[in-house]
Formats: sequence, structure tokens, C-alpha cells
Amino acid sequence: MDTQGIENMLSVLRSTAAQASGKTAESPAAAGGTDFAAVLKNSIDKVSAAQEQATQMAEKLAAGDTSQNLHEVMVALQTASISFQEMVQVRNKLATAYQDIMNMQI
Repeated sequence: MDTQGIENMLSVLRSTAAQASGKTAESPAAAGGTDFAAVLKNSIDKVSAAQEQATQMAEKLAAGDTSQNLHEVMVALQTASISFQEMVQVRNKLATAYQDIMNMQI
């Protein structure tokens, strides 16, 4: 993930915190920022595409396609695996943050 997505998520969280404290804050989408849901969906789509590409490359190599290099296939598989692990960690952090917010006393 790039830092722009993280910055957008932080701006959404700051906006929500400002609204919760009674201050008026401009939404990030209205301020020219990107929507958090769009950033999250884009990241998930990238991970899915990396996994699909790695799977196709591995299938071609297993079928005996001579245009596939073993080194490139292994790198693609590892990249897809690390991307997926990163996505799972982001999901876990978001779930923990949601639980923390829901457990806050008002």
C-alpha cells in the first residue's frame, strides 16, 4: 500500500473525531481527498490482481510453457503472498479499531 492511502485514512479518522467532539470539519471527499472506501477497494483489487497473475504464471509453468521463467513465477507468488498478508493485517487493525471505538463509553 502506498502512503497516500494511509494519509487518506488518517484524514477520515481526524474528521470523524472532530465531528464526534462537536467541532465542524470538512469531509475529506469534499476537501478534494479520496474516499476511504474507494482506497480500500482499490487496494483489495490490487491484491486480487497480483494473486490472479501469480496463479496464472504458476499454471503456465506447470503446463510446460517455456516462456515462463521459474524465477519470475516465484517472485510473483511471493509478492502475492506478502500483499495478502499485509491486507489481512490491515483488516485486523481496522477490526481492532472498530472494537475499541464501540467499547468507548459515551
